Parts: sequence; structure tokens; C-alpha cells
Amino acid sequence: MSRNRKLLCVGLLVLLGFSLGCSEFVVIGIEPELAAAFDVSLARVGQLISSFALTYAVATPVLALSTGRFRRYQLLVGYSALFCAGNLVAAVATAFDVLLVSRVIIGSVSGALLAVGVTYLPELVGPRRVSLAISVVYAAFSVAMVISTSLAKIVADALDWHAAMVATLVLAVVTCLLLVAMLPREGATDAPATVREQAVLLCEPAILCGMVIFVFGVGSVYTFYGYITPYLEQVLGMDTAAASATLMGYGAMTLASNLIAGWLDARFGMRAELVTFPVQALLLAALSLVGPTMPWALVLIMAVGLSMYLLSVPIISMFMRIATERHPKALTLASSIEPMAFNVGIAFGTAVGGVVVSGPGMGVSGYVGAVFSLVACALVALTLRVDRRRG
Repeated sequence: MSRNRKLLCVGLLVLLGFSLGCSEFVVIGIEPELAAAFDVSLARVGQLISSFALTYAVATPVLALSTGRFRRYQLLVGYSALFCAGNLVAAVATAFDVLLVSRVIIGSVSGALLAVGVTYLPELVGPRRVSLAISVVYAAFSVAMVISTSLAKIVADALDWHAAMVATLVLAVVTCLLLVAMLPREGATDAPATVREQAVLLCEPAILCGMVIFVFGVGSVYTFYGYITPYLEQVLGMDTAAASATLMGYGAMTLASNLIAGWLDARFGMRAELVTFPVQALLLAALSLVGPTMPWALVLIMAVGLSMYLLSVPIISMFMRIATERHPKALTLASSIEPMAFNVGIAFGTAVGGVVVSGPGMGVSGYVGAVFSLVACALVALTLRVDRRRG
């Protein structure tokens, strides 16, 4: 494969990360519109996020373990077709339950599609640039998380929420068609692997600890971020334009967060999280402490966005390193663990956030998230210790 085609393929994988992010997070920007359209509560709309995340978390490792005998390209085609079909159902949904079904369809294959895509990176960029390539793919996912929420809000106000879903569908179809056309049909990780050869990776103590770190580390922010649109409008009193601009700014912070995560991994590895999680806890607690006071609330929201993905690349790199060194046939499973654990964290944080919103109120969510960040920090210390003992 020529160098230019390799670069194009890497660019398409970055676009895939963006498309997956748009499909997952588009509903966050239109939660109030969906609640009004279907006459349901915000907590009920939050189930669109948590149901997606739980399906994603369960289906991703199951598919990785059960499809080891298939070639990557076959899986890429199959997952792409289901991903586009789920987005089509979302675009034409006329009932809340149908929209919920679409989220389950998309969630069932999104993690597996991303995991298959990531396995192409080592042969496209070389082993020395894999960490950087992974950080850029996940940065695209993070940027989509906020661009989709802010643009969906604008589109829903100008037209309706269906238009936002249609735009997400078009992006998914174009991305998947280009991937299927350009990615190589065969590759270095096409050797068949049994369930046993892959599942042994899940017996590694550091892998298990890393998964739980994601649950609490991601959950800490999602107790707040899962309901950020109503927070901006109801607590801070922002109109549509101001809320959209804030979400765009938050997206810029998450992009920087992913890139900083790559730098932290190269310099310090997992040890960096012993500092980043306590800082994140302070930011979340301060967010609840200042309440609607401006501009401090806005400054803290942006700082939380900057901290949001500092955990990602160091832990992903640990997963991939352990698989490469000890269980090479489990590389696809290793790349699927992060999206699985990440979405368990989303579901966990969103569910807890729903309880907080329905009970004490949105202003308390930062305190709850701060506690989760400190739990994640303690788990990082445990993981480092376990990984050292394992050698």
C-alpha cells in the first residue's frame, strides 16, 4: 500500500471516530426537544444515553470474543451496515420506544466497529506512532461529542430534532462507504483466534483494574455532562446561542484533553493519573460550590472539559501493551476494552446523574462526580502496583 493511501486510511479512521461520536452523543444536545416531542421527563430521555452505553459495553467484548474466526474486513463491512441501519431507524423514528431501539442497534456495533478500525493503525503508521494515532482517533470522537450536541441544538431549534438525526445518518453512510472502499482487505491481525486465546487477556489483573478506572473516571464527569444542556439553560440561564457556543468551547477543551493525554502517556504513562484525578475532583466540587455564579461557573466547565479525557490514552496504551507482550491474538479484544469500559462509565455516570437531577438537583452533581474521581485515583495506584508485580 502506498504512503498516500495509508495516510488517507488513517484520515478515514479519524473520520470514523468523529461519526461514531456524533451518533452516540447527538441526543445530548436535544434532550429538552426530545422530552417535549415525546412528552417524557428529562430522566427518561437520559435513558437514550444509558441504554446506548450499556448495550455498547456488553456487545463490544462479546462480539470481539465471538468473531475471532472472521477476517477484519468482513467484520468491517458487517458492522458498518448495522451502524448505518441503526442511524436510519433513529432518523425516521416517530415514537420514543422506536428511538430507544435505534440507540440499542447503534450501540451494539459502535464499539466493535471502532475496535476493528483501531487494529489497522499499527500497520498504517508503524509501532512508534500508534499512541499518537490512537489519541487523534479518540480526539475526533471527543470533538464529535460536543460538535454534535451544539449543532444538533441549533438544527433542532431551526428545523426539528429529526433533521439532526438525518445529518448524523448521512455522515455515517459516507464514512462507512469510504472505509469499505479504501481499507485493505487483508492484514497482520487476520490470524484466527479462539475465544480462549482472547479471553485469557481478561484474567490480567491490570486489565481488570483499568476497566474499573474507566467506570469511575468517566462516570465522575458524566454525572454532570450527561445533563449539561439543561444545566446550561436552567442553572446558568443561557439561551440557545449561548448554550451552543459553550458546548463548542467545551468541545475544544476535550480535543486538547485527548492530545494532552497522548503527551502524558509518552512522558509519564499511568502515573500521570495520580495527579489528574485529584485535580478533576477539585474542579467538579468547585463547580457545585460556585453554582450559577458567572464567569466562574463557565471557567470551571471548560476546565472540566480539559480534564475529561486525560485518562484515555495512558490506559488504552496499557491495554494494548499487555496484549502485544503477553496475548498477541487478543489485540482486537484489547482495543475493544476501552470503548466497553468507557461506555459503562457513561451509563453509570448518567444513571447516577439522573438520580441527582430528579432528587437533590443538578447543583449537587459536581460533588458526586468529585467522589468518583477520587475513587478512580485510588484504583490507578492499585493498577500501577499490580502491573509492576506482573512485570
